[in-house]
Amino acid sequence: MARFFIDRPVFAWVISLLIVLAGVLAIRSLPVAQYPDIAPPVVNVSASYPGASAKVVEEAVTAIIER
Repeated sequence: MARFFIDRPVFAWVISLLIVLAGVLAIRSLPVAQYPDIAPPVVNVSASYPGASAKVVEEAVTAIIER
């Protein structure tokens, strides 16, 4: 089989180009999701400070937790 392509180099080039062209067409037709839908990680933290105002909770608890 190798002798066949050695004796016919133009035929070998044509076959090679057809294979490359088929590969390019196949790659272009494949569906690709550039930005797939993912759920980003989420952390919920709940803090309570009975009897404190929202401002005090923000300054004394939330600010410390967010660090």
